[in-house]
Amino acid sequence: MGIADTSIAAASAALSGVAAFAAWRASKEANHTASSVAQIERDRWHNDLTPRLRLWMGSENQQRGSHLYIRFEGPTSLGRLHVRFVVRDDRDHSQDVELAGGPTAETRAQVIWGPYRFRPGIDRADQLGRTSGTVLLEATDHTRLSVDPSVRPDWYEGQDGEVRWRRDYGSLPMRLWAECEAPGHRPWRLPADVPDSGDHVITGPAISGP
Repeated sequence: MGIADTSIAAASAALSGVAAFAAWRASKEANHTASSVAQIERDRWHNDLTPRLRLWMGSENQQRGSHLYIRFEGPTSLGRLHVRFVVRDDRDHSQDVELAGGPTAETRAQVIWGPYRFRPGIDRADQLGRTSGTVLLEATDHTRLSVDPSVRPDWYEGQDGEVRWRRDYGSLPMRLWAECEAPGHRPWRLPADVPDSGDHVITGPAISGP
């Protein structure tokens, strides 16, 4: 094989390599695009199926809330819905400055920074009252969970400590995460701020679970 033939063969091999690489890259990009489109569709479908929970505070004697009422409005296609509620604080207190002799981050984490907690030990709530037990609901079912006023922390001292705590937090809504699961679906984590006025709120928008 002469020099010319060798050069032509080398050039052909190089072009073949470039063509093969271009084909591989095009195939990879096409697969990535198809996967992205499929993920977008899955996310849209998941969001379209976001559970609608109607929530309100109340009590049997029409006084201000001693129960959190829950009604599963739909979609009916979800079948049986498993829901657990977690009380949210008014804000994140974990990064608050620690003063000498003041509460630590661990101590602050034990405080429900809001007007209500779940009644500890009732309806399978935890002992802090932060998390409810799981409730099972079919579409249009409703249930209720017992709540108590939150407990003021020790540093709200003095005879007026309870008054100051209620003044600071008693009029705020009960802030919640509703953690929802349905067979065959990714979970949902839905925020809701439920006022102590008897007014209804509906969960959403969705924050997708893992």
